[in-house]
Amino acid sequence: MDTLNPTLLVRHLGRADYEPVWRMMQQFTDQRGTDTVDEIWLVEHPPVFTQGLAGKAEHVLAAGDIPVIQVDRGGQVTYHGPGQIVAYPLIDLRRHGIGVKSLVNGIEQAIIDTVAQYGVTAQRKNKAPGVYVDGAKIASLGLKIRKGCSFHGLAFNIAMDLEPFQRINPCGFSGLEVIQLADLAPQVNFATVEQQLINAFCQQLKFTAEHQNAA
Repeated sequence: MDTLNPTLLVRHLGRADYEPVWRMMQQFTDQRGTDTVDEIWLVEHPPVFTQGLAGKAEHVLAAGDIPVIQVDRGGQVTYHGPGQIVAYPLIDLRRHGIGVKSLVNGIEQAIIDTVAQYGVTAQRKNKAPGVYVDGAKIASLGLKIRKGCSFHGLAFNIAMDLEPFQRINPCGFSGLEVIQLADLAPQVNFATVEQQLINAFCQQLKFTAEHQNAA
């Protein structure tokens, strides 16, 4: 591993409610200094819909018993639930010498490289951030940049109940098909995919991972 690359602290949060983690991201970003080590948080959320800053209420078709939280990231409505890898890169972009576009491309490429290890070919889409397989969305992306630092991040469908996506127009697109890796590569292991994703992310964004489990 290239020790010249800066450290990225990988925090494994396990399963945690959405809103407290979101508030922690805001606090981390507001309080970080010029020497604060960049981090990426890995988490699974209980079922929740999150609506981005530009989110339109009509894209929530029938939330039912799943809460809808208005948040401060870009993008429209998406769903988080168990069996989905959610990763939040908390990166000082200016210090790392990259722009938002490079971060987005790096995240997308990391997911593309991860699914390629299972023989799955994925693509980007113009003007529709995220990762797609034959037009169906396997991963969503929504970021917030504050003081040149990123928070929020990606949601990568691994092995989950996809039914709640039918209750929304995912990312604002009516009729958009949503898929998961387990349907394309049976017997995937959630923890293994997490590790592959982090490895690919660090390769793309030139970091060295240092793992820390939740207390």
